[in-house]
Amino acid sequence: MSEEDSPAAATPSPRPRFRPLPLGAGPTTRLVHGARRPDWNAGAVVPPIYRSVTFRYPAAFSEGAVRGGTYLYSRLENPSVEGPAEVIRQLEGGEAAQLFASGMGAITASVLSLVGAGEEVVAVGGLYGGTTDLFGELPRLGIRVRTVPEGDRRAPDDLVTKDTRLVMFETPSNPQLRVHDIGRWSSAAHRVGALVLVDNTFATPINQTPLALGADLVVHSATKYLGGHSDLLAGAVVGSERLLRRVDPKRCLGAPLDPFVAFLLERSLKTLALRVARHNENGVRVTAAIADHPAVERVHYPGRASAEEEAIAARQMRGRGGVLGVSLRGGAAAVAVFLRSLTLIEVASSLGGVASLASVPGVTSHRHANPEELRALGIDPGFVRLALGIEDADDLVRDLREALDAAERVGAAPPL
Repeated sequence: MSEEDSPAAATPSPRPRFRPLPLGAGPTTRLVHGARRPDWNAGAVVPPIYRSVTFRYPAAFSEGAVRGGTYLYSRLENPSVEGPAEVIRQLEGGEAAQLFASGMGAITASVLSLVGAGEEVVAVGGLYGGTTDLFGELPRLGIRVRTVPEGDRRAPDDLVTKDTRLVMFETPSNPQLRVHDIGRWSSAAHRVGALVLVDNTFATPINQTPLALGADLVVHSATKYLGGHSDLLAGAVVGSERLLRRVDPKRCLGAPLDPFVAFLLERSLKTLALRVARHNENGVRVTAAIADHPAVERVHYPGRASAEEEAIAARQMRGRGGVLGVSLRGGAAAVAVFLRSLTLIEVASSLGGVASLASVPGVTSHRHANPEELRALGIDPGFVRLALGIEDADDLVRDLREALDAAERVGAAPPL
């Protein structure tokens, strides 16, 4: 009797479930143990990497059998991808989660799946440049995009209409670190039947859980803090099972997460809470240490923009994160000297890794914006974004203050 004819092959193996954790288990415990599957993977403590693209059909094949528990094709689902998805789902408090090959893959799949021709997206200012680029393409598909400037003082109820189907924003925003009221935007959107999609990349679920505040979906560039080591590309979307069934259900957009990257992501998630605690500490320390430097015009950090935003941040955030913006008085010339003078902090784009990075949004994340658009976004020529890592705070402060001293001398030099 061949293997295919054996009784074992005739019955599809049920997909193993994740082991439930004790009621009230904390976030760090969930990060370490949230994706454990009992009596599977030959008892391995670290799950293996399933590189297989395709999987055997059960001998007694039926569509119901495949849908009921067997794997089919790795573009659709893969055992290695399910582990980190489950951990992120638990941390965000959603019913379901999907992983993608990048944050933009997750954002694109979500927006295109939820909004159609003749409908409207409200884009609240301070979005990642890639998201803004995507929204610039949506009118070709008949989708209207209405942008709300970041400093708009109108109430959310006055900014959504009966035609609005999706409201999207980041909080804290990119790169000014402005804080948007998730609960207030969610209430306004739900009154007109719209959905709210929050990019939670900067905050992470350690510092903020938008679903608990009323949002419908949460999206992450898992490349950043969730991955945490600047060595992987991934994206995630979390929400209700009903909505996640609508987000690219057949994976026809073709942006699945690679199993090896999923393995790296699950490894990295185990230390997320520890890393974010250090990022938070460094953010607070560095902001206080450089805010009064003569070369600094302004420091941008969650809650600093106004008393109102401080109240929102205190209410909806558990920590303020490790990203801050610095506007230098000397403009672009001071920025050039400042960046050249850094010895510990790397000059590179991105954020969320263990190593600190400095970048200029005007030539990185928002490089496609023209000068007028940059001014409207609040990105002045002296703007530098600092993504602080987990180094010792004293070393970061020393490096930054020495670079600011050099930038100040440029601003103080008499014109030629």
